Amino acid sequence: VYYYDGQSFLVPKKLGVKSARELSGATICVAPGTTTELNLADYFRANKMTFKPVVIEKVDEIRAAFFSGRCDVYTTDASSLAATRAANVPPPRTFDDFLILPEIISKEPLGPVVRHGDNQFADVVRWSLYAMVEAEEYGITSANVDEMAKSDNPTIKRILGVTPGMGKALGLDEKWVHAIVKQVGNYGESFDRNVGMGSPLKIERGLNRLWTQGGLQYAPPIR
Repeated sequence: VYYYDGQSFLVPKKLGVKSARELSGATICVAPGTTTELNLADYFRANKMTFKPVVIEKVDEIRAAFFSGRCDVYTTDASSLAATRAANVPPPRTFDDFLILPEIISKEPLGPVVRHGDNQFADVVRWSLYAMVEAEEYGITSANVDEMAKSDNPTIKRILGVTPGMGKALGLDEKWVHAIVKQVGNYGESFDRNVGMGSPLKIERGLNRLWTQGGLQYAPPIR
């Protein structure tokens, strides 16, 4: 899993709500025939709240309905809501006129996909992700990876291929992790650049923090 996502709610700040628990009676745009629609109904029922669904099939039409005021709230995966807020707000309103509420009401783990049956490539993809997570845990970045390769730490030496073995096991050069981190950074660097605070989406790390920082990102040891 490279990204732990979950369903949330996008609202205009002028609505004056700070929590999904304040949405009773709201009109909510949602796609039909999806787990999103079912999760929405379950959440409101469990919290003894009511809502009026506005069911629209196409994403572009849902966004248009939300921004035109046809519904008070738009619900889908939080990462998609962040993208909507960053790229689809019609002027003169801006990113800052909308808020993603803090509640996450479902589990939506996202991971890379490869062709079924290509086990070697699946291993390479899987361990490339693990390598980026492991690099962050040990403080290896795109800026310091060359220097870190000189470390006496046996774990870092294995990660960066100074101590050989893992590269051969995957059919790769022993410096494969060094090359990944040098080019795209560790997991944290990649997260920040693509979806985090260094990107237009401004998504908090949340559950995607390392396990050592209270998150769920955890990699098996590279050995």
